[in-house]
Amino acid sequence: MKVLPLRHYLLRENKMSKLTADIDANLALFIQETQENQLVWGLRNEEGWLSCESTEFEESEVMPFWSSKEDAQIHNVEEWADFEVVEIPLDVFVEDWLITLDEDGVLVGPNWNASLEGKELEPSQLAKLYL
Repeated sequence: MKVLPLRHYLLRENKMSKLTADIDANLALFIQETQENQLVWGLRNEEGWLSCESTEFEESEVMPFWSSKEDAQIHNVEEWADFEVVEIPLDVFVEDWLITLDEDGVLVGPNWNASLEGKELEPSQLAKLYL
């Protein structure tokens, strides 16, 4: 069996993703795909849903979500390997999750790419994009 360098596998994984370095396009894709599929994808383990520190706002937390299972799975490695990819129905996400996250002061990160680059939005900002 031929073992290929890690770079090969990472490149192959990234080819499956529609996400690019254009974070505005990734946000637009998030809205489009979640409306088409009526699903949002996140990462969860036994301790709860994945969240991380904001790179844009001090002392803020961001919870990343993706518009496709495949893009969520790309992040299910290394320090996030113990998380499982879980679907959330879009209506529950918009009508429940975004309201609760907004009340809790947690930002949302829609469609972060493989380099973990993406928007960090107030949940109410994201909700308005569905109107």
